[in-house]
Amino acid sequence: MGLSTHVLDTMHGCPATGMAVALYAVDDDGSAALVRRFALNRDGRPDAPLYADGALRRGRYRLSFDVAGYFRARGVALPEPNFLGEVSLDFGVADPAQHYHVPLLVSPWSYSTYRGS
Repeated sequence: MGLSTHVLDTMHGCPATGMAVALYAVDDDGSAALVRRFALNRDGRPDAPLYADGALRRGRYRLSFDVAGYFRARGVALPEPNFLGEVSLDFGVADPAQHYHVPLLVSPWSYSTYRGS
């Protein structure tokens, strides 16, 4: 059914508009191939599904979120190096017939994720 993501900025209490994200397919040997890069819209979501119906395959994937870049762009004074630079979430798709939603709740100092619906 597809793959989607959503990012909420818990420092400011809003969607992470403009955050840069990269999606990778991860091979069995751990190497990652870039599928696409995108920026999140005003709702903190990509403008289109990451994989449309029928295109998602069984396997391992990685979403990489540019947390430091996002918070710097918002004017947050961050130490160098920042505690969180990029947050990479590796996850598996066991049943491509199901929908996989990968939300991220993030601040410059912490993050949380889960498999959403």
